[in-house]
Amino acid sequence: MKYTPLPQSFYINNRANYIQNLEPGSIAVFQSNDIMPTNADGTMPFRQNNDLLYLSGIDQEESILVICPGFPDTSQREILFLKETNEHIAIWEGHKFTKSEAKEISGIESIYWLSEFDRVFNTLMAEAEYVYLNTNEHIRADIIVETRDSRFSKWCQNKYPLHNYKRSAPIMHKLRAIKSQPEIDTLQHACNITEQGFRRLLSFIKPGIMEYEIEAELLHEFVKNRSRGFAYEPIIASGFNACVLHYTENNRECKDGDIILLDVGAEYANYNADLTRSIPANGRYTQRQKDVYNSVLKVQREAMDMLRPGNVISEYHKEVGKAMESELLKLGLIDKKDISNQDPKNPAYKKYFMHGTSHHLGLDVHDVGNVYRKMEAGMVFTVEPGIYIREENLGIRIENDVVIKEDGLLDLMGNIPIEVEEIEDLMNS
Repeated sequence: MKYTPLPQSFYINNRANYIQNLEPGSIAVFQSNDIMPTNADGTMPFRQNNDLLYLSGIDQEESILVICPGFPDTSQREILFLKETNEHIAIWEGHKFTKSEAKEISGIESIYWLSEFDRVFNTLMAEAEYVYLNTNEHIRADIIVETRDSRFSKWCQNKYPLHNYKRSAPIMHKLRAIKSQPEIDTLQHACNITEQGFRRLLSFIKPGIMEYEIEAELLHEFVKNRSRGFAYEPIIASGFNACVLHYTENNRECKDGDIILLDVGAEYANYNADLTRSIPANGRYTQRQKDVYNSVLKVQREAMDMLRPGNVISEYHKEVGKAMESELLKLGLIDKKDISNQDPKNPAYKKYFMHGTSHHLGLDVHDVGNVYRKMEAGMVFTVEPGIYIREENLGIRIENDVVIKEDGLLDLMGNIPIEVEEIEDLMNS
């Protein structure tokens, strides 16, 4: 791991909170993610299952967490199963967790090797009535690859068909939606690394530079600061590319007069920053670009004022839409006739602002959380309105990450340049 793990107390508290949501007589199992293949003997970089990580801090493949809070033998109520290392693994793959290291990170006393799982699990199941299995239930997930969790679910239900099976996902969504202070501190660190990358770009970008050169500058800064790299596929979109919401080719030359839309973020300790800025390739916004930019910025600030405890995402998005409608009228992109004739299910503003304004942020970039749940203190959201004018080759989006507090917001990106004048000054200093 490049990063410093979160404190042991964080994982102990997370398990205690999870246990409070279980039925009496329960057992719960969380599997690590697979190492995914590419071609031949190649593999993708390993990325841990976020639920297992949230409950244990164990960032290693072939790991299993079992929680059985009512088991008669108190030493067996929390158990980690780890991949047992050997000389061959040490030579070819490097260091793996020892039992003492895993205990130090997780706070779990009972740690076994994976080879002992069937025997120990069978003993635990003899005393369990309910079995909580973990699945990916993110509402935007399109699951086409069978995971270790899903394979285990099939195996468990086949071997133990008479137990009562329940879902861990709703519990995890509830818990992970509210960030504790160690998580907020870690997200702030990811945002600070992202800030360093963005500031590096402001003196680097000029007409004629390639989008992938900008990507390379960011990656250098992120990894230098102990990030694994980008939190998601970076969007470095100049000119018309900025009107393609998920553009990731990053292969075009940035030309004089272009706006470059940068949707990028650093990852740190598996937590993710999510920043968007739209900056001029030549260091100066045209008046039209400035007008559109300031309209997006105004909508963003109005949206931030709406992110308060008690609000609901669906109602919030409707109100942000009204704010955007007002700005598009000022810019001459829509008129009152467009509004009076609009389909309420597809309002006129969506021609130029077709995506949502906010999503949960945390261990996942689009983090888990019930979109129908009222906003609460401790939730972390992006705020990312945009205006995309395809006929003008102009796309502008501005995005910050914020923490909802009882008395307002904590802007985790409040230190990142956002005003037109500040960006121009830094690009021309």
